[in-house]
Amino acid sequence: MTSFNLFAMPLSAGFALVAAGLPASAAAAPTCSARSSASAPPVVELYTSEGCSSCPPADKWLSRLTTDPAVVALAFHVDYWDRLGWKDRFASPAFTQRQAEQQRPSGARFSYTPQVIINGADRPDWPRATVSPAAATHAPVEVQLTRDGNRVTAVVTPAAGASTRLAAWWAVTEQGHASAVKAGENQGVTLTHDFVVREYRAVAAWSPKAGGSAATLHFELAGAADAAHPRQVNLVIVDADTGRPVQAVKLGC
Repeated sequence: MTSFNLFAMPLSAGFALVAAGLPASAAAAPTCSARSSASAPPVVELYTSEGCSSCPPADKWLSRLTTDPAVVALAFHVDYWDRLGWKDRFASPAFTQRQAEQQRPSGARFSYTPQVIINGADRPDWPRATVSPAAATHAPVEVQLTRDGNRVTAVVTPAAGASTRLAAWWAVTEQGHASAVKAGENQGVTLTHDFVVREYRAVAAWSPKAGGSAATLHFELAGAADAAHPRQVNLVIVDADTGRPVQAVKLGC
C-alpha cells in the first residue's frame, strides 16, 4: 500500500470571534464547565481512513490514549481513499483540507495516511513517540469552557508571553465506533475507532487585546449526543503564526 500525496488547499475560516464576556444564559444556568490546566496538554491528531490498510495499527495506537485523561486526541478521517472501493462514513473533505493546511506548519513533506501530528509536529515515528505536554512551562493562555444546552462558550484569556496572534479550532469527538468493512483494502475486517471527529470548525486568527482582555468564542453542537458513543467537545488554541498549540481544553458532558 502506498501513501497518498495531496496538494495544499486553503482552509476556510470558521466561527466568528465575538466580544468578551459570557452570555447571560450561559452564566445563569450552565450544564457543565471545564477550565484549562496550567500547562498545555498534549494534542494528538491522527489522519486516517477505513480504506487504508496501513491505518488500523494507528487507530489502535490512538485508542490506547483513552487511558490518559490529560491528552486531547482526535482522529480526522480523510476522504481521498473513498474512491478506491470503500466509502468511510466518518470521512469529510473538511478533514482532508485541514490535513493539507497542516502540511507546512507540521513539517511534513506531503499529506499521507496514517499521519500522526503531536503538538503541531509531524511524527512519522508515532509507534515509538512519547506523548508529552505541548508546553512544559506555564501556558500563556487560559480557557474556560461552559456548555448551556447545545451552545458551548469559551472565554480565552491571554497571559504574559501570549502570542501576538492567536487562532483556534473546535472539534467534537465520539468514542467506541466500529465498522465492518466490505470492500477496499480492509475488506472483511471490522475496524474500531475512538476520538472520531464528527464536527469541526476553525476560528479565524485574532490579536489579543492589550492588557490581557479576554475574547469569547461560541460553538453550536449539531444535535443530541448518542449514549452509545460518548461525545467530547475539544477546543485547541494555537499560535496563528506557527500553528503550534498553546492551550487546549475538553468538555465531556
